[in-house]
Amino acid sequence: MFFNLSLLIFLILIIPFSLNIGSYKLSLTDVWNAIFYHSGAAGMIVWNIRLPRILTSIFVGAALAVSGAIMQTLLKNPLASPFTMGTSHGAMFGASLAILLFFGSEESSGRIFVNDPYSVVIFAFIGAIAGVLVILTLARLKGLSPEAVILAGVAISSVFTAGTTLIHYFADELQLASMVYWSFGDLGRTSWKELILIMILFIPSMAYFVFKGWDLNAAETGDNTAKSLGIEIERLRFTGILLASLITAVSVAFVGIIGFVGLICPHIIRLMIGSDHRFLIPSSAILGALLLLGSDMISRVIVAPTIIPVGIITSFIGVPLFMYLLLRMEARK
Repeated sequence: MFFNLSLLIFLILIIPFSLNIGSYKLSLTDVWNAIFYHSGAAGMIVWNIRLPRILTSIFVGAALAVSGAIMQTLLKNPLASPFTMGTSHGAMFGASLAILLFFGSEESSGRIFVNDPYSVVIFAFIGAIAGVLVILTLARLKGLSPEAVILAGVAISSVFTAGTTLIHYFADELQLASMVYWSFGDLGRTSWKELILIMILFIPSMAYFVFKGWDLNAAETGDNTAKSLGIEIERLRFTGILLASLITAVSVAFVGIIGFVGLICPHIIRLMIGSDHRFLIPSSAILGALLLLGSDMISRVIVAPTIIPVGIITSFIGVPLFMYLLLRMEARK
């Protein structure tokens, strides 16, 4: 509990500094006045641009990290993440298809803009959730083991990757640039409407995972142990993976592909406080929010005033951190 409280306090403390970062310079006093008095240009920038971006990074980071923790437990695979089920590959396929079909892009001042972003979001969400639904349906009907579910996710990812490559082959230069730009991951795409939708899906899912903390602890010890305690493990696995994939899909559909958050955050928490899901899940959520918010702050200052897509920053941070965690886990065996 003290660890979670410390992480939460740290997250709250860095939010004002994140509001202060950007091409339009604001002091902490300006930020304070903008939040409480909506004063002038500062109020418009804080409420319409920076605050939605920060809250998006918090909720998307939390969603990805919690999804990773759930996947790793229910699939009994430490390398499982929100994208193991083909979520990111499906979203990329759907977004690419929308851009190809609707030619939804244009170039202005060296930047790529999507003319019809909602068609891209809808197609990306459908692609992200479609593969997961196929896998879960097969698992439900045929009783696939956790290992088989992982392999099915790899197969679905390969199909989506092949489909995306085929779309790229037929796309022109501007469409291809739009597809690549979408895949980078950008927290600046969301407004209050998109943020509210992410929150509506995330908060009940988070409550469910916390409520099922004891069941998840039992599931981690093995299916037979869980069944002996009266837990319907197949139902728990189906519902848990479905909800984890759902909150990942809606996040990816709105902000693009952001890697490594769902993979490394649960591992860091397990090394620090153990695997009790009553604490692992909220800790993973807060750490995921911290990691993505910190990455977004870096993306806005490293080559200011240009903003680097946050997906690039999380990959640069995630790869060495994951290698370090891997070495730590091997050393503890």
